[in-house]
Amino acid sequence: MRSITTHLVLLVVFVTSGLLAQTQEPADKTVASSSASATKAEVDQLRSEVAAQRQTIEELKALVQKLAEQRTTPVASEAALPDAPADARLQNVEASAMGTAHLSDAVLREPLMMEEAMIDQAAPAAAKKDVPLTAGWNGEHFFIKSADGQFTISPYGYVNNDYAAYKGDGAPSDTFILRQARFGFQGSYGSHFDFALLTDAAATSGSVVRDVYLNIRVRPEFQLQAGQFKAPFGQEVGIGDTNLDFVVRGFQSMLAPSAASAYRSPGAVLHGDLYGGVIQWFGGVFNGKGYALANTTNEPEFVGRLRFYPFRKSKDSWFKEFAFGGSIDHARSRALSGDLSFSGTLPDGAYTFFPQFPINGDIWRYNGEFTYIKNAFALRGEYVQLQMDRDDIGSFQAGGVGYLSLPVIRSKGWDISSTYLLTGEKRPENGTPRVKHPLFGPDTPGGQGRGLGAWEVAVRYTGVQALEPGESFRQYYTQGYVPTFDDHTDEVTLGLNWYPNYWVKYVVNLGIDRLKDPSTIGSEPQNYYVVLQRLQFRF
Repeated sequence: MRSITTHLVLLVVFVTSGLLAQTQEPADKTVASSSASATKAEVDQLRSEVAAQRQTIEELKALVQKLAEQRTTPVASEAALPDAPADARLQNVEASAMGTAHLSDAVLREPLMMEEAMIDQAAPAAAKKDVPLTAGWNGEHFFIKSADGQFTISPYGYVNNDYAAYKGDGAPSDTFILRQARFGFQGSYGSHFDFALLTDAAATSGSVVRDVYLNIRVRPEFQLQAGQFKAPFGQEVGIGDTNLDFVVRGFQSMLAPSAASAYRSPGAVLHGDLYGGVIQWFGGVFNGKGYALANTTNEPEFVGRLRFYPFRKSKDSWFKEFAFGGSIDHARSRALSGDLSFSGTLPDGAYTFFPQFPINGDIWRYNGEFTYIKNAFALRGEYVQLQMDRDDIGSFQAGGVGYLSLPVIRSKGWDISSTYLLTGEKRPENGTPRVKHPLFGPDTPGGQGRGLGAWEVAVRYTGVQALEPGESFRQYYTQGYVPTFDDHTDEVTLGLNWYPNYWVKYVVNLGIDRLKDPSTIGSEPQNYYVVLQRLQFRF
């Protein structure tokens, strides 16, 4: 509509200018012709033409006036223009009809006004799309979530401050230990990708990176995880450090893969939950050499695990949380790369019960496990067996060099433990009890006011045995004697766990380590008493 008005105004100006020019030209000719004795008929014809032209001008003015009045009717799009009132536009049209300088202003203002209107209308739409991120607390961690919910990220971490006191011949000195100071992020991309990154500021050797992986959830039954993380071998190894029932793990954990590097190694694993979690399965390949280290053989370490919850969907509450399973692991070692047998240093650091030996060839691990939980009570058990080949290890003597095989090193470890929450909280399988009445700090999700926190008692019996058979070489080139080591040790631990709130835990353990055979020449079988204390906080 506005463009039509503009064109009509231009038309009026053009026609008016032409008519005035024509009117002026005959008038001059009339004056000039008066001296030339113009006839009366020619003068009358000229006057009639001027009158017709004036009538045409009046009709055009009326048409413009009508259009201007129509433009003064309120229109939603024009009413939103604060700098172009209807009266001003009417004045511009009328002035344009008179051939004034307002014509150019009226023509140039229109596209500017339209552009401003488009910007004003587009602004609300853009504002609607620019929705801010969502941030908050989900009861476990802080989180940041995108507006569409497709991206989430949460910082998380924990710190374990320990104090260890020892009593026994040759025992270490009493000491404070910053066992772990870990911090990282975890989150998800959409509905199929999970990720995590965890570092340890308390690391004294090797890489500070503990976990870094991407998990692809194709379906709950079929998932792929790749990066660096714990190999899925055994029950207690899979429990997070913040959820352990005791300060340190049982002796059977000494035989697990990558035990020297917090059970973590680069690799990939396929896993999933079948029948709604009744069966959990794992199958993976790893370097088996620890933190971001290159493999020493051409064969990766293979790990497989199955765990069953036969009564998970049953209405029988007595066995609903009963589970059992097993694991198998195979790897290869290379003596020329310096590969050694497992470390015989106890998890509590009291002593080393078994020396390390060069190994070469196959490594096999087997595991059996069970868990039973009923409300505040929990019972766990685990058994691990390890054998390490010593093929072509060799004997270096003054009489010559020979490469003969030595007998396989065999070892086994076990652990059985029980906990009971005195304050009635439910014991989760792998988690922190929901403290009903925290002493201080943030309220527990689902808590019921203040109290003395949650209190738990724990007891454990764990042990490990290792056999390195000796050999006597009487050939000329390989004369020599390899001594036999058949050592075993066990421990009884009593524990008390106090949860002042859901995110802080204090643990005290009294352990009696019984060394049955010496780990070094001259050591005597004896008992060591170890008191471990831990203050843990997580977020």
